[in-house]
Parts: sequence; structure tokens; C-alpha cells
Amino acid sequence: MLAELGWGWIFPPAEPLPWGNKAQVNAFCFFLLFFPFRATSCGSTPEGDSQAQSKKALKKQQKEAEKAAKKAEKQAKQVSTMGSWHEGDFAKDQYGVPPMFQSQEKLDRVLVRVQDLTAEKAGQLLWVRARIHTSRAKGKQCFLVLRQQQFNVQALVAVGDHASKQMVKFAANITKESIVDVEGMVSKVEQKIESCTQQDVELHVKRIFVVSQAEPRLPLQLEDAVRPEGEGDEEGRATVNQDTRLDNRVIDLRTTTSQAIFRLQSGVCQLFRDTLSNKGFVEIQTPKIISAASEGGANVFTVSYFKTSAYLAQSPQLYKQMCICADFDKVFCVGPVFRAEDSNTHRHLTEFVGLDIEMAFNYHYHEVVESITDTMVQIFKGLRDRFQTEIQTVNKQYPSEPFKFLEPTLRLEYWEAVAMLKQAGVEMGDEEDLSTPNEKLLGRLVKEKYDTDFYVLDKYPLAVRPFYTMPDPINPKYSNSYDMFMRGEEILSGAQRIHDAQLLTERALHHNIDLEKIKAYIDSFRFGAPPHAGGGIGLERVTMLYLGLHNVRQTSMFPRDPKRLTP
Repeated sequence: MLAELGWGWIFPPAEPLPWGNKAQVNAFCFFLLFFPFRATSCGSTPEGDSQAQSKKALKKQQKEAEKAAKKAEKQAKQVSTMGSWHEGDFAKDQYGVPPMFQSQEKLDRVLVRVQDLTAEKAGQLLWVRARIHTSRAKGKQCFLVLRQQQFNVQALVAVGDHASKQMVKFAANITKESIVDVEGMVSKVEQKIESCTQQDVELHVKRIFVVSQAEPRLPLQLEDAVRPEGEGDEEGRATVNQDTRLDNRVIDLRTTTSQAIFRLQSGVCQLFRDTLSNKGFVEIQTPKIISAASEGGANVFTVSYFKTSAYLAQSPQLYKQMCICADFDKVFCVGPVFRAEDSNTHRHLTEFVGLDIEMAFNYHYHEVVESITDTMVQIFKGLRDRFQTEIQTVNKQYPSEPFKFLEPTLRLEYWEAVAMLKQAGVEMGDEEDLSTPNEKLLGRLVKEKYDTDFYVLDKYPLAVRPFYTMPDPINPKYSNSYDMFMRGEEILSGAQRIHDAQLLTERALHHNIDLEKIKAYIDSFRFGAPPHAGGGIGLERVTMLYLGLHNVRQTSMFPRDPKRLTP
């Protein structure tokens, strides 16, 4: 068969092969070249892979390999016989595989979005470009589901005036995930198509052409990847684990759930920018390669910088504050933040997107707190009003309660939170920092008492905050600092910054910080600095908690953690 494709024998046999004819051998070689077998069991682990596999597992793998080989042989036969399909076919110009798109020509053809295929367009002949999500041949017709991002529509190819048997067969054999151009008549359906987003219409296909053909063997099945957790176990169907998703991220990102997550996340960024711009903030860009640890800590990535060393920025804080000292008054930035923390938790990444704010205030740092909380409320409102489709799409796979917030935002002082926790049976000191379990418990207590998922915790103990945090003027054991929480997890840490060089030096020495390493930072405040405050928000964490997801890797497009550096 490969010889017919012009490739000849891959391994010319010295004598007749006893175990198969020439076509079978070539098909198997085709399979080995393009579809090397690799186990993609959803439950596999590195430990399990290193253990000796049982006979049953080996037999199962062998069957899967044989099945994949047969599918590859069938696919290869399709390629080799494509030309013969057109012989004597009245519909031969209505389907096929055109030459590769190399910008040979400009077409006036208008491609309609799948999400725009509604009952109002019934009776219209339209072109659509989409992926083959599923196909099902039945007699003289073939049902396709065409998917475009998070929307899909049913299409029907049936033998008739416009479609021949060969055309139906061609459509049925297009591999999943292939990209096709389809011309079809929009037709209303009597009964809603529950399995598609476009439930009131279907496309009656007149022409279909393959723009880009996918290999027949996918590393994961999209229908498995969107199956709700637990449902697969109950029904004996597969689900896809996190590592398999991340190892094959390009495929996983095609799922309707992933499409919805990252479109909503884009909305968070846009709403953040729009809200702050309307408040008079200026967007700035700050260096990510710096000469010293930006927060005076040790959790930094060191990089070679010509003949010396440099660091990846833990935070844009120094540069935000320098801009305040330079009279920009209100600034924000959106960019990557790096943390060399060996934390393999559900909410930590070594690289994430920071939404950072810094603002000069007139008399009290609560002016800044109120500006940030109002920004968050505007984001929550925008997501609720403009991204309902995405929220509902995610909820189908990962159900969660709608996110609740108050106006104005609830603000509790630290001592009040400690009192609530103690009343709930937690033993902790008044100046002790909150542990992650206590943060989550506090979130539940706040939800029960105030019916909100978003709140501010103010006046943290000075001992648990960084050296640059302004002490409380009344009780020096506390500070003018605050955290903001969503569903019981911290999404922002902020404070009034010390803007006096002498006090900043004293606090740094109190924390045993080498003054030489932060000299540039301290010097920024020697020439007059307005009182100011700010904070940093984690984009991925906000997205995760707003949607009620359980792992920040679900909301990081290509996550980086201590165990993952690819893709």
C-alpha cells in the first residue's frame, strides 16, 4: 500500500513474509512510523509505570495496539483510494482534500461562527469552518458534530441530489479533530438536540472539504476530558487525569471547559484594566530580571547575567513604589511573577500572572483598600453579567455554588477573625498567622454569618508581615496591612508601605536583612515619597476560586510548578 503512495517498501523483505501480505505489512509500518504506541491510561503514575506489568495489562495493551494498527491501516487505505472515489461520482466536486492552504488565493467566501447558527438563520446556505468532534454513519447518511471552540452544531450528510454515497462515506471517514470547511443549509429541528450547544438547528451539508486532517489516534478523547468527575467511575467510562491533560495540553485546551475557563480569565484581565483605567490608574511595565531579590527573601530564581548573577522578579513592588515616588499617583501592571518555592499544593505555582496595584492616598490607607475592593466587585459583576455561557459550561463538568459578594465589601479586623476561630474550637494565639486550614474554616464561618464569598481581613499582626509594612499607629503589635479572600483562600496580600527611609532601615535591621542588598529600594524614599499602599493579586487563583475549581493548574494555560517545566 505504501508503494502505491510512492514510498515503496520501508523494509524490503529478502523472502516472502509468512505473517501477512504486502498491504498488511506496509500498513503496519505506516502505523509504526506515525502512531507509535504509548499507554495513556488515565490512572497511570510514574511509580506504576516502573513496576512490572501484569499479563492482563500487557494483553490489554496488545489489543489496543492491534486496534490502533487496524485503524491506521484503514486510514492509509482511505488515502490511497481517495482518487478512485471520484470515478463516476456526480458529487465529486462537492467534497475532498484540497491542496494545502499556502495563501494561493483570496476567496470572497464568508465563514459563519458556529455560535451564530440560530433558528433565525433557517433556510440560509452558509459556510462554516470547524473541527470534526464526532461522526456517526447510519445507512445512507452520516451525522457529524462540528465544534468550534466552546460551541457545536449537528450536521447531516445524506445521499440525495447534492450528496452521493461516496461523499457520505468520505464524510464518515474524516478523522476526529480534523478541520473542515462545510457549506450547508441551516434547518430547524423538531426536537432539540440536547448534545449540542446549538440545539434548535442542524446543518444539511452540501459541500465538505478537509482543511487539515488529524492523525487517527489521539492522545486523549475530548469526550473523556469533559466528563464530570465521578460520572466515569459510576458508568465504567474513562476520565482523564491531570497529568495526562497537561502532557497533552494542546488537545486538552480544545475542550469546551478549557475554552470557557480561559475566555473567562481573559475577561478578568480586561475588566481589571478597564476598571482601573476608568479610576485614573496608569498601566506600567516593570523589569522581570533584577539585581536583587525584590522582597529581600531567598525564594528567587537565579539566572546568569553576562559575568554576574541576576534574579527573576518575585514581585514588581519596588518598581511600583518607585513610580509612586515619581508622582504617577496610581499605577497597575499585569505580568509574570516568579516564586522559587518548592510547594506542590493545589494553589501554588512557580510562575503566575500578577495583577498588581499601587496607589498614593491622601490620609488613610483604607482609601486604597476601598479602591481595590471596588475593582474586584466590578470584576465580579462583569463576569456575572457577560460570561454566563462560560460559567455554565464550566459548571457542567465542575459544579459549584454561584460566587457571592457584598457591596460595600465586608471588612473584618484580624482580632475579630481570631475570635470567630476560637469560638469554633481553634486554638491559636492572637498574633499567630493563619494556617491554610484556618483560612478555609474562616471562609466557611464568614459565609455562614455574612453570606459572602469575598471579604477583607485587616490589621494583621506586624510580626507576620514583611519588613516594609507600616506599623499600626495605635497598637504597634499590629500593622496597616490586609489580605483579601475568595471562598476562604487568599487572593491578595497588601499593606500601607513604609515611605520613610529611616523607619524602613530600622524595620529591615529588625528582620536581619542585609541593607546592602536593598540599598536601591531604601534610597527610593530619600527624596520625598507620598504615603501609599497596594497589593498583588494572582490571576490564576482568582479564576480558580470564582469558578469554584479545586486546582490552580486548571486555570494556568501552561502551568509551571516544581515538577513541571513542559510543555
